[in-house]
This record gives sequence, C-alpha cells and structure tokens, in this order.
Amino acid sequence: MGAAKWIGGIIGFMAGGPLGALAGYALGSIFEGSGSSSQDGATGGYSPSERGYGAAQGERNSFLFSLLVMASYIIKADGKVMHSEMEFVRQFLRQNFGMQAAAEGEQILLNLFERRKQMDSVNPYAFSQTIRECGAQIADNLSIEQRLQLVAFLAQIAKADGNVCEAEIEALKEVSSAMRLSQEEVLSMLNLGGNTLEAAYRVLEIAPTATDTEVKAAYRRLALKHHPDRVATLGDDVKRAAEEKFQQINQAKETIYKARGLK
Repeated sequence: MGAAKWIGGIIGFMAGGPLGALAGYALGSIFEGSGSSSQDGATGGYSPSERGYGAAQGERNSFLFSLLVMASYIIKADGKVMHSEMEFVRQFLRQNFGMQAAAEGEQILLNLFERRKQMDSVNPYAFSQTIRECGAQIADNLSIEQRLQLVAFLAQIAKADGNVCEAEIEALKEVSSAMRLSQEEVLSMLNLGGNTLEAAYRVLEIAPTATDTEVKAAYRRLALKHHPDRVATLGDDVKRAAEEKFQQINQAKETIYKARGLK
C-alpha cells in the first residue's frame, strides 16, 4: 500500500493550518507520481467522499503525517541525518504498510528536510516556529493518549543509533511541550525498555524517594493513560505498538515492586 493510500490525501485535521501547508508541499510530488489528478494542488485530487474515508481514517492519516513531520525535526536535531534513524523509520513503514509505503514515507521525510532548508534560508527560526504551530494543532485534535503514542515513536527514533544526544532530548522536549505534554512524559518514553531501577522510576514519572503508595498510584495513572485501547481508532498497527509500550511500563513497575518487596 503506497503513501497515496496510507496517507489517503490531505484529509482529517491536517487539511488546514500549518500541517496542511506542509502536507501540500510534502505530498504533492508523491500524488503527482501516483498518476492522480489534482484540481487545487493541495488535496492531490483526493477527498473523503472519493475514497470512502470517514472521520476515523482522517484522524489516522493526520496522526501518521504528524508523526513524519515531528520525526523530520527530531532526526535533524543534531544537524545531521543518521542512517540508523532513517532506517528505523523505513523499517517501521515497511513492517506496517509495505515496501512502497516505506519508499514513499522516506520521500515525504526528504521533502520535509528540503522544506526546512528553504524556510531556514530566509529565517533560521522559521521551521522551528512551524513545528511549534504544528504541535499546537496536534494538541487541539489528538487525545493525550494519542499524543503520547506519537512521542513514544519519536523517542524510538532518537534512540535508533544507540545514543540520544542532548540536542535530540531538547528537540523531543520542544515538540512535546508544543503538543502540551510534560518533560516527565518525555523522559518516561525515553526510558522505556531500560534495564536499571533508575530508568524504571523515570518510566513511572516518579522519584526514587516516592512512597509505596505513590508508586502504586503512579502505575495506576500510567496504566490508564497508556492503555492500548485508547489509541485503537488509529489502526491495528498503532495499537500493537501501544501494547508493546504497555508491556514495558509493566516491566518498569515490576522492577520497582521487586526492589521494594511489593506485591
């Protein structure tokens, strides 16, 4: 399934605002290459009625494009594009959407890199400002559970090369703040899968000095906030990723419980 179908045209909440402007640039060449005709240059000739897409598909399309927009910012946070980070994105798209989507998703990222270069040549803060505006648009349209899943994927990209530099952490905090998420939530996603007690506490967003009661309350809060069913409308592939994240949260809880002798 190619990008013309897994993005499905510029529908959903990305049809307007700063995301819509980026989508018109990043997706235009792909739609032209797919042979679809465009009547206005912004929608690539696709509409919800033409493709039978409803609100849920529009939400999913907007989530996927938002993910690629924010990924383009995280990948370039340290001033360079790492092969490992791009390969991680390719594998994600390939595994979930097929070979063609992986190639087209990569092209979307390359188009976004080029758009950033163009914007920053005029104003070095232009793209960063657009990212913040996109974050606000995302926050207005996605639930906190969906935004957390998006950040979890971005954190995986940042960790893809085995080293998360300070610039990547700051970029993650910046985009998360724009999406109205806390720094603690960013650190939680960055520490998923960690094998230390310190990492486990960060996953649960608490300090090692927390009481047993506070530990249990923190876990219950995260279990509700990260439950896979809360992102089910975004598709089975996103839900599977959320299930894996949920398992890692449970592993962090078990690490802390074992250290404290809790049951």
